[in-house]
Amino acid sequence: MSSEPPELWLVRHGPTEWSRNGRHTSVTDLPLLADGEQDAIDLRARLADVGFVQVLTSPRQRARRTAELAGFPDAEVDEDLVEWAYGDYEGLTTPEIREQQPGWTIWEHGAPGGETPAEVGARLDRVVARARAAAGPTLAFAHGHSLRALAARWLGLPASEGRLLRLDTATVSVLGFEREQAVVLRWNA
Repeated sequence: MSSEPPELWLVRHGPTEWSRNGRHTSVTDLPLLADGEQDAIDLRARLADVGFVQVLTSPRQRARRTAELAGFPDAEVDEDLVEWAYGDYEGLTTPEIREQQPGWTIWEHGAPGGETPAEVGARLDRVVARARAAAGPTLAFAHGHSLRALAARWLGLPASEGRLLRLDTATVSVLGFEREQAVVLRWNA
């Protein structure tokens, strides 16, 4: 184990057609838009000199392609990094869902036919454990809601507290420690 405290670097994939227009996208495997590919290439310089001991990616093509273009073509696919399963709400926008379910949020209610906040938290706990056991920084390429929930779990909070952490496409965030306390070192940069 390294004498340095563990760090978990998070990269949300570049924009897709559905992320651009607010449609919930989990299992629908959309490609990056052309500007999303350029955003991923632009991440390369920001990540190149970190010395990651493990690089993980969601199996979805938007995350894998972001990893590849950012300079990590051999990122290990980790099923635990998939986006929150939206079930019956796949492809819908929040306003469309709220026409049927006023006041709905993924953070409080989950999705019928999809995952609850507790289920998302349980699988992301495995990612936290992997990163904390690593002998150096870990890099993870994934999705908006799952990465926000992952940050909450890193901090020891319920996955639903990811609601407090806005996360834009093609951004870098860093989780780590201050002394023995899990903290956010950088967010949505």
